[in-house]
Amino acid sequence: MPNKKDALIVSAVIGVFSMVSSAAPSTVAFAPSPSSVEAYDFLEVVINVGTPDAGNPFTDVTVSGNFSEASGAKQWRVDGFCDSLDGSLYRIRFVPPAAGDYRYSVTFRQGAFEKDFGGSFHAAGSHRNGPIRVDPQYPWHFIWEGTGKHYFFSGTTAYWLTGWKDERIINSSLDRLHRLKVNRLRVTVAGRSNLFFGEPVMIGNNYSNLPTPWVAERPNDFTHPGFDYTRFDIPFWQKFERMLRHARDEDMIISVVFDMNDNKVHPAAGSEDERRFLRYAVARFSAFTNVTWDLGDDLEGYRDDQWAHETGTLIEQWDPYRHLSTSHPMKTVHQDRCSDWFGFTSYQDWSREQHALLLASRELQKKCGRIIPQTNEEYGYEDHYPLWAAPGSDSADVLRRTAWDIVMAGAYQTAGETCRRGTNIYPDTGGGWMNGRGDDTMTMFLGYGHMVDFVTSFEWWKTEPHDELVNNGNYCLAQPGQTYAVYLPKGGKVTVKLEPGAYDATWVSALSGDKVPLPTAEGPSWTSPETPDTSDWALLLQRKP
Repeated sequence: MPNKKDALIVSAVIGVFSMVSSAAPSTVAFAPSPSSVEAYDFLEVVINVGTPDAGNPFTDVTVSGNFSEASGAKQWRVDGFCDSLDGSLYRIRFVPPAAGDYRYSVTFRQGAFEKDFGGSFHAAGSHRNGPIRVDPQYPWHFIWEGTGKHYFFSGTTAYWLTGWKDERIINSSLDRLHRLKVNRLRVTVAGRSNLFFGEPVMIGNNYSNLPTPWVAERPNDFTHPGFDYTRFDIPFWQKFERMLRHARDEDMIISVVFDMNDNKVHPAAGSEDERRFLRYAVARFSAFTNVTWDLGDDLEGYRDDQWAHETGTLIEQWDPYRHLSTSHPMKTVHQDRCSDWFGFTSYQDWSREQHALLLASRELQKKCGRIIPQTNEEYGYEDHYPLWAAPGSDSADVLRRTAWDIVMAGAYQTAGETCRRGTNIYPDTGGGWMNGRGDDTMTMFLGYGHMVDFVTSFEWWKTEPHDELVNNGNYCLAQPGQTYAVYLPKGGKVTVKLEPGAYDATWVSALSGDKVPLPTAEGPSWTSPETPDTSDWALLLQRKP
């Protein structure tokens, strides 16, 4: 039995806790917001708190806002977030989707204390791309909201891109990949990894693959970092945002991957800690138009399908802009294909029969009665995977050819660039799929760029896989009567079944991008000459005006 003295101590502690919880900061000042921003940029309201006294600013304080068109026709509820460890700074952001006048109200709450702020602003017209969406007319493909331009998804993994201490390396890596026509990167927020990949990528003073989204007692300890899941490591999140901003300026989509299978220090599934983390990420990053959400890498290794459905649904509710979301299991199964929150497939499959795999994936999607884009985001890493396959199956040339197999199935892909140039190991000029850095000796994506140029030279989103129109095991994307794009993996010649008419014909080298004009092709059946060499070639047939 506790004695009287112990009871008095407990009572005093409870009283002090109650006073702290209900205390109010000395001042809460809302910084004036801009009177005008561009459509698809974001307006930001900054809240400065004098003498912050919240016990934990990440759990004891909320900032929320209601934004609307001046007419009230459209409204958005937006979460704010704490941007300082001591609770002295909060932010809330809003992205206007069109030119016009808007108004808003923002509320700061700490216990019983509450303070409101309101304002208005004008959104000017711009040529900015909004978020990527599923094209409503051609739903196997993507379109940029706002501009209406079609988005040809050509991705890579740069998983620990924000692990660089020197942010010039982050920015130069983005710039290099942009020049190579890569427009999507998979980057993790919380996925921590050991160094058992067998790659010459080591942790050092300038790089780490141990991100710290939470405050940690031992941040460099892989298995026992001592995370406080109730408090966020602000400098890490701010660096991630700066990376997003730089990528946004180059129209590069960042797949925000929340976690990964290799990480042994996740918050518990479905816990308050986990949901606080996910909601904080959405509150901070959703104002960047160049993000998509990925629930986690190798997801079925640590979360089940019910969790994916429930969590994806929650993220859709929290995100006022409904950025596209996906999950990333190790096979085409465990995909929540039929659910409204699920924007496109993203899985890994290492087979070298990708064309058949992606055609089958399309058929699985059709069974839902809901068409969305199909992507395989992990089918190989240059010089690395798969260990069980024949020698050379992970070479740059094999992966380049595999990318063609995927794209010619009307699907999209993400590939990994070699890490063999090393990080903190001589020559220390690379890092590839692990951290995004590369040098001029890393040329795999030059070959991928020829594929991007070929497919984007015609209205690819209007085409469908029509392999039945060609012979000899070749592949065909077609809008019959208008466009026929053919891929010959082994060169040679091909016979194409055409709608009656005359077509301009051009060979394009998949290896070099060289173009060779051909005589006019005429339907209903046309046989090409032999390809200029025995490598893989593409053929483009377009109806003459």
